[in-house]
Amino acid sequence: MAFADKYLKKQRMYPEYITTPVDENLNMIVTIPCYDEPDLIPSLEALWSCDRPNGVVEVIVIVNSGEQTEQEALDQNAKTIADATAWMETHQDEKLKFFLIHQPKLKRKFAGVGFARKIAMDEAVARFNQIDKANGIITGFDADSTCDANYLVEIEKLFKKYPKANGANIFYEHPLEGEEFDQQIYDAIAQYELYLRYYMLAMRYAGHPHAYHTVGSSFAVSASAYIKQGGMNRRQAGEDFYFLQKIIPLGKFYEIKTTRVIPSPRVSDRVPFGTGKAVSTFVDEEIIDYQTYNYSAFKELKVFFDKVDDFFGVDYETYLNDLLVQLPGSVRSYLKEDNFFEALDEINKNCASIDTFRKKFFGAFNAFKVLKYLNNVHEQFIDEESIVVCAKQLLTDLGINTKGIYSAKELLDIYRTYEKEN
Repeated sequence: MAFADKYLKKQRMYPEYITTPVDENLNMIVTIPCYDEPDLIPSLEALWSCDRPNGVVEVIVIVNSGEQTEQEALDQNAKTIADATAWMETHQDEKLKFFLIHQPKLKRKFAGVGFARKIAMDEAVARFNQIDKANGIITGFDADSTCDANYLVEIEKLFKKYPKANGANIFYEHPLEGEEFDQQIYDAIAQYELYLRYYMLAMRYAGHPHAYHTVGSSFAVSASAYIKQGGMNRRQAGEDFYFLQKIIPLGKFYEIKTTRVIPSPRVSDRVPFGTGKAVSTFVDEEIIDYQTYNYSAFKELKVFFDKVDDFFGVDYETYLNDLLVQLPGSVRSYLKEDNFFEALDEINKNCASIDTFRKKFFGAFNAFKVLKYLNNVHEQFIDEESIVVCAKQLLTDLGINTKGIYSAKELLDIYRTYEKEN
């Protein structure tokens, strides 16, 4: 029995798409969801231009549509299939192979990027299952993204260095200038990427061990971790965040900073949130000063996380009368409203060591809880603040001088450099 037989029997939604025999040296599969996408070929060209790694790489593109997809999108899909099929005929070698699968008429309830990613990633699992390779690497990529030439090599290198790695995120940078888009879009993406980096680093500064980027175009997981956590979800947006929040708590999750994915900054209304939708909102509402979660909310959360060990083995009276009173009012209010002691009590009943307690604690107060806390505290206690102001405040606490720096783009350059070097 191969490693993924049970998973595929239970979870796979469609029969095998690719019948080409699997190379015994297959080591990595890049999965690309593609819907109503005019810019697929540049993405394929970027992968084709990559330095070849030691193992064999496959690229699986899934062109997909729903039951009620409008004709214009179907026409674009048909053109994409024709163009990509012709391109793939002349772009295959022993180390890099391209496949295109087509899945139309997805049920309206599930049609979307999450389901498309699941189909492609499940197909990748099936490919690895044929050679019983549980440590095969599956990456998420987007149909409008490009990458540096060492993209494949650096991913392979990471998983070779850490053979038990469950996953990794890959450094990304949106283009901030050029002639492809209006300046308004470049200004918008600078603020939005700054927000993404601020949020992640503020969460990390607060002390949460699961603070990593969760961008759909720039992650990699092992096939074994993928099936262990039940595979990709079928969410129509935010699928990358929800999926990686299942992988990250497993541990052995790394960051690849020696290469880049370059996602597109273009506007999009295909999903209810995410980069494309955010840029659309910036442009439509002419936002020049993005408001985000106030940095004080993260600093107050840090007070809580700094005291995590104090909550090990506590009873309700100690929790209520000794520990809660030491926390900021916003955190104290949220913990009471969330009835967090119930989760804490259950954790303590099943923990014999402080190390196990910490792991289970942050499993309970996970990234979803952090987001819920932030929304709660901004509804009841504090106002949102300019991303430029918040980003500067965090950098100050990280020991970085920001005197004389006032633009999102300048701050983003600092954040990118900081992440690469730390």
